[in-house]
Amino acid sequence: MWIFTRLDKELKQAIKLLSLGTFLEYFDLFLYAHMAVLLNDLFFPPADTHAKSLLTAFAFCSSFIFRPIGAMLFGYIGDTYGRKITVVITTFMMAITCLIMANAPTYSQIGIAAAWIVTGCRILQGMSSMGEIVGAQLFLTEATPSPVRFPVVGLINVFGDLGATMSIAVGVLATSYGFNWRIAFWIGSAVALIGSFARTTLRESPEFADARKRLQSVATRAKEDITQIKARPFYNEPIAVKTALAYFLIKCSGAVFIYFIFFYATTTFKLVFSYDAHQILLHNFLLGIVGIIAWSTLRTYLSTKIHPLKILTFAWIGISIFIPFLPWLLNYVTAPWQLFLIQSYIILFWPNDLPGVPIFFKNFPVFKRFSTASFLFALAYAVVYTITSFGLIYLVNYLGYWGLLFLMVPVLIGYKYGLNHFIQLEKAAGRYPKLINWDMDW
Repeated sequence: MWIFTRLDKELKQAIKLLSLGTFLEYFDLFLYAHMAVLLNDLFFPPADTHAKSLLTAFAFCSSFIFRPIGAMLFGYIGDTYGRKITVVITTFMMAITCLIMANAPTYSQIGIAAAWIVTGCRILQGMSSMGEIVGAQLFLTEATPSPVRFPVVGLINVFGDLGATMSIAVGVLATSYGFNWRIAFWIGSAVALIGSFARTTLRESPEFADARKRLQSVATRAKEDITQIKARPFYNEPIAVKTALAYFLIKCSGAVFIYFIFFYATTTFKLVFSYDAHQILLHNFLLGIVGIIAWSTLRTYLSTKIHPLKILTFAWIGISIFIPFLPWLLNYVTAPWQLFLIQSYIILFWPNDLPGVPIFFKNFPVFKRFSTASFLFALAYAVVYTITSFGLIYLVNYLGYWGLLFLMVPVLIGYKYGLNHFIQLEKAAGRYPKLINWDMDW
């Protein structure tokens, strides 16, 4: 896009490094998640159908439940020492866990210890991915001028989706051509190690670096210790509770729908259409392609012309009209392509934060931005994925597909509340409904 030509060479290099790193992080993170239909049988004990559903939910949730801890840890590092060091550490962590999983013995070899090893790695991967995605998005939010920051930050999501989709492709190869799944983890580990060292060449994001310099300058002029200056109000700017709640609710909605699209629907393919692991992975791979084209890439492009919150409002309308009919449609699905169309529609109107990420981040204080955004993101996904992955098993058992509405309708209401809050903030700042000009920064 022409707007990227106005960025300097150093910023372009940062975009490349952060995009590549996010691609690798999400490839590594979702490699096991999408191959769970194959790998759970290798690392977990044999079980009946119901127990396997619970084990699958547990394996999936293990990488998200501990994300808030990772968010607090890397949020502190990011707000105290900088955005750069955080993305370097998280990439290195992902590389090490992938290396362990590539060489992990199976359940048939060492028993239940195999399940604990894999679960431990999944927990660490979830923690590191939290610092990775927020760190990359925040770095580019603070380093890029408006309005180009919207498509630039959107690229992080595009490459994240590419990484997740490539992980599905590896699963397809493993289930159809006898491709050794361990090789994928070895490759992911090696490339992530290279990526972590490459990211050491990044410079700190300008906004955070300038804020830290201003803080040091005040301490020097006042002849006070930096710790005393940090106790002053301008450093401890409070986080607006309504803004935090609004962002939390926005992230909650995204988690519910992505779980339904890529993970819950596999149950239907198994029970109704008798799909095997290879067919499920191939189906999800095609959905991944739809997501890259119809969701992340399309929204990233539209953000160069339309205010991001307008795009998200349109997405909310599109999904809200459709969801009340979803249980009825699922009850009358008679062919895989029909379910594919349903999933594709939800992907297109998926209510999440893209491309409004920079707007949400910028409404948090700079010295608390990383820790606040990452913790709320992690908490939303940990809570919602846990409730959704386990709750749907019982809701659908007792209520049929109408049980889906007990999760989807509340999060859509919460999403609209959160979106309206940020629209009001943008209006008050004179940045809505039109995109601000290139030369006007925040």
